Amino acid sequence: MAHQPELSARHQNILKATIEHYIATAEPVGSKTLAQEYNFNVSSATIRNAMGRLEEAGLLYQPHISAGRIPSDSGYRAYVDHLIIFDDKINKTIQKSLQQELQLARASFEALLQQAAKILAALSGYIALITFPQNLDSNLLHLQLVPVASTQVMLIMVTDSYQTQSILMQSPIQIDEADESLIEHELQILSNFLNHELKGSSLREIATLDWSKIDCKFAKYTDFLRTLSDQLKLSFQTNNSTPIVIHGVAEVLRQPEFSQLQQIQTLLSLLEEKPEQLLPVMFTFPGMKDSLKKVNIKIGTENSLEPMHTCTLVSANYYQDNTPVGSVGILGPTRMLYENAIALVENTANYLSNPSNPFQV
Repeated sequence: MAHQPELSARHQNILKATIEHYIATAEPVGSKTLAQEYNFNVSSATIRNAMGRLEEAGLLYQPHISAGRIPSDSGYRAYVDHLIIFDDKINKTIQKSLQQELQLARASFEALLQQAAKILAALSGYIALITFPQNLDSNLLHLQLVPVASTQVMLIMVTDSYQTQSILMQSPIQIDEADESLIEHELQILSNFLNHELKGSSLREIATLDWSKIDCKFAKYTDFLRTLSDQLKLSFQTNNSTPIVIHGVAEVLRQPEFSQLQQIQTLLSLLEEKPEQLLPVMFTFPGMKDSLKKVNIKIGTENSLEPMHTCTLVSANYYQDNTPVGSVGILGPTRMLYENAIALVENTANYLSNPSNPFQV
């Protein structure tokens, strides 16, 4: 998304008021409305000029020529990053609700996730998504680098559960194409090194490995090994065998953005037929982009999946022994009550991460 422009205090206040009024009403907002309902102590003409500047900056737009203005994805991003004011009362209310309601889900960890998703959907009015824990405890049995083209290699990994994963990568070896035997020899040496370093390690350990401390003999492969680490994280992140609990589709259908079936048809198709595509969007491994954020917020076209381009996804990892194993998310229209959604997701992730939880995986 484009770099956010610098805004004066007045422009920030008018943008914040416009967004909050639109979130509450789902109606385009005009300068007269803001002048009447907010204490700006300036004329509606001044507000109208400010809204025009915000539109020029790409933060607001007019759905129709004669209508008021509504926030763009960039406007929501500016709001989320700089203008939101969190109320601690929301956190306390949500924490109390989760503790009371989730005490009922004591049959199994699956029952706990199902109940948590139901609570998230009910409290937010949006779609709740919770992934089951990732299976990262398989140990590496063997790996091999195999040349598949002059500039590409295939990394093949076999775990102790005899699951196989393969990753196509750029070749780390820059040798004349004609000398194929030399390429194979170099790749075998590198494969032997990787097996020596990684054999017996869990996928969890491999995904968080620091490749900066490697044998000096293999220093020339540092860039390749770092790329390999990123590819491994992405591969584990997109493991499509991890189930996702989904609740609240009926709730989100009540939102005016989805009042017509054609507006939500592609989203329903994603949720019902291709839920595995949601995992890499929700779950972030250590070292991946945004992995240091407690809560990740992807607004509109920031989402990589096209059916979600009219939606916002708010997600957070939950942990076991300080390692992320799953993710909690809320999916709704970009006209979302962000304060509540963020608090709901963060508190639910914290609850599932609590070591005292008897179903901590």
